[in-house]
Amino acid sequence: MNHWRFGRTGLSVSTSGIGCIPIQRITFAESTRLLQAAADNGINFFDTARVYTTSEERLGVAFNDRRAAIFIATKTMARDRVGIIADLETSLKNLQTDYVDIYQLHNPPSVPRPGDEMYDTLIDLKAAGKIRFLGITQHDLTLAREAVVGGNYDTLQYPLSVLASDDELTLPALCARHDVGLLAMKAMAGGLLDDAKLAFTFLRRQFANVVPIWGVQRETELAEFLALEKDPPEYSAALAERARRYRAELAGSFCRACGYCLPCPVGIPIPTAARMSLLLRRMVAENFLTSEWREKMALIKDCRHCGQCSSRCPYHLDTPALLASEWEKYQTAISN
Repeated sequence: MNHWRFGRTGLSVSTSGIGCIPIQRITFAESTRLLQAAADNGINFFDTARVYTTSEERLGVAFNDRRAAIFIATKTMARDRVGIIADLETSLKNLQTDYVDIYQLHNPPSVPRPGDEMYDTLIDLKAAGKIRFLGITQHDLTLAREAVVGGNYDTLQYPLSVLASDDELTLPALCARHDVGLLAMKAMAGGLLDDAKLAFTFLRRQFANVVPIWGVQRETELAEFLALEKDPPEYSAALAERARRYRAELAGSFCRACGYCLPCPVGIPIPTAARMSLLLRRMVAENFLTSEWREKMALIKDCRHCGQCSSRCPYHLDTPALLASEWEKYQTAISN
């Protein structure tokens, strides 16, 4: 496993990290085996969040006897001092540790800076030895750039993948110039990409300062990324053409499944429903044509057009219109 200097943190992190959302879906015994297997094979960076249900607890169980050998990044969605401190105390308890390596503000609506309550709280927690470095996650490119250029954060986490826009793909160079560690979330485009080799090589061979955090829940998925790390493929002309085809098919105004639109007042499962036609083409279609999913998709007809989802979308999608379009396509799929 190769390791890179992670920006101004100076941490020597593995060139692939693990994103710990999917481990919520498996048993504690399975997640312990998976996480320990990753660490045994040289992966030393693990990203989680307070809102990821039992994710932090699973990391605590897996690594309570080897904390010094790994780096843990977690996040808070709290927007005031009391909430941030409470979240961190809960995270520390769950993780079975007395510090986190990187504490990230989770997609704030603006970029907190010195003098702001949120930022100053992080500084106090760092002074107390409970966090080592300050991070921020963003889905908004303008805010991401502001966070990097402002010089107040050691790390940035942002969605980067084959489907990223040309503007978004300037972020690695910007982070390199400002010595900010860059984590790539959703490197598989929230599950829309089904080609791990392409997703891995696209980032690894083009950007020398990006650490993708792969969301895995099966040992076979972990093994695939470990094999790619052992012998990283070249970003060949064939892979570049494959990336071009993916971008032509999927890039643009598609739902990234970030979930910030939730909860929906009428219960529409927006992150899935808003990209259902893509899932039907790229996944096992039968899994989404069940009676259960037909009922869930039919909730789109009850949309109140309240605008709540659109106002929360960091990609500024017209979510109600997107849902209406997906409902029409879904009905066509059912009839066929």
